[in-house]
Amino acid sequence: MLDETHLQDLDWSVAEKKRAAFEMITDAMADAEAEGIERDIVAQAALFAVFTDLVSTWGETAVAELAEKLPQRLLTGEFTIDRRMQ
Repeated sequence: MLDETHLQDLDWSVAEKKRAAFEMITDAMADAEAEGIERDIVAQAALFAVFTDLVSTWGETAVAELAEKLPQRLLTGEFTIDRRMQ
């Protein structure tokens, strides 16, 4: 796991920061699962945390507009990591 104290010292690109953040979140999810909390419960709590943070930063309208685009992004596989080729 990355040491948070060193993150401030690095000049990372946005893509690298997103990758590091994703790894931190998936590590936290794995830790919660190891403590006996089901993965879907952790995922739902994470979504709630993300949406409340986005709303406090950008407001309800902007976040609702983002959420309206999610079905199409999901259906096109944007969030599918292990995509099977048919």
